[in-house]
Amino acid sequence: MDSPSSVALQRRLEICSDPGSGPGSGPGSGPHLNGCVPLSHQVAGHKYGVDKVGILQHPDGTVLKQLQPPPRGPREMKFYSMVYEKDCRDPCLLDLQQYLPKYYGTWSSADSPTDLYLKLEDVTRRFQKPCIMDVKIGQRSFDPFASQEKREQQIRKYPLMEEIGFLVLGMRVYNVGLDSFDSYDQHYGRGLVKDTIKDGLSKFFFNGEVLRKDAITASIVKVQKILQWFEGQSQLNFYASSLLFVYDGVSSVHSHTLSVQEKTMARSLQKAEGVVEYNNNIDQSLSTMYSLHKKGCTRSHHQSKQDNSKWQPNGNHSPIQLDAKGQDKSGEAEKISADVEIRMIDFAHVFPSEVQDHGYIYGLRNLLKVLQEILED
Repeated sequence: MDSPSSVALQRRLEICSDPGSGPGSGPGSGPHLNGCVPLSHQVAGHKYGVDKVGILQHPDGTVLKQLQPPPRGPREMKFYSMVYEKDCRDPCLLDLQQYLPKYYGTWSSADSPTDLYLKLEDVTRRFQKPCIMDVKIGQRSFDPFASQEKREQQIRKYPLMEEIGFLVLGMRVYNVGLDSFDSYDQHYGRGLVKDTIKDGLSKFFFNGEVLRKDAITASIVKVQKILQWFEGQSQLNFYASSLLFVYDGVSSVHSHTLSVQEKTMARSLQKAEGVVEYNNNIDQSLSTMYSLHKKGCTRSHHQSKQDNSKWQPNGNHSPIQLDAKGQDKSGEAEKISADVEIRMIDFAHVFPSEVQDHGYIYGLRNLLKVLQEILED
């Protein structure tokens, strides 16, 4: 017999799964589909008019992400609904909100009411010349429940995913001299190997004239904060999820004049902590997430044994010190860095867990290592 608490948790899941329960949803909440247009600055993922599902720009400036077929689409919707639940008191999820696009519920047109879209914040909107990069994070592009065929397919796409821990899916960079954008697709990212990943990633920060080291500095600080969140939680594991980087191609900061002291301030990597094997014993039911809410987030950083067979970052201790909430205590990094947005996106493969997300953590650390190397060159 179900306990009252488990029944209540299941009810909360049903409420979060109701397409009409989110903010900004309901009758008359948006215009017809012909008032929306394909997202012009999309750099990766399913594109509207090309794939079966895609991303649109709503007239109010938000982004509409078409729900993928089950189970991926409903799983992603439940994840957003859970994190942004009105009465959410889980400190882990409340902290997570700052690293996600804002979620405004679901949307559908009057012409096609059964075609649901996730209504999300467009984090690029406030930038004049948004430079955008989509980076898939983790050692695996498939979740624990993927078929053998799916696993082999994903490994073939990028065999180095386990070693490098991240993959550039696409990017567009503003060229100051030409007043235009240079674009790089998923094939560019899959062509990057261990020896070329640094130069390949540095293209995102080169504006045709100088390397935007101010944007690199800010990116390091923000990725560090996301890493700190992952090191402090053991209730969710993320697969095939990405970080979206955005900075303005038009900047008043003279990034090429950054001093040695300013470079040093961005050295924020911690000593390598190795990689631990996954625990694949994960309950498929997303309702399990709610029972995990009680656990919240641990604030201690777990240490793991180093595995020298993996490509490990060789980090340095950093003058930039983050407090318990991941904030730069000195505030100095903000004075020398550009305005950068980094948000986690793509949550069709998020599952409850009882262990740290070692694959995602590994990817973040290696990404930080490469960013640090680019900055110091």
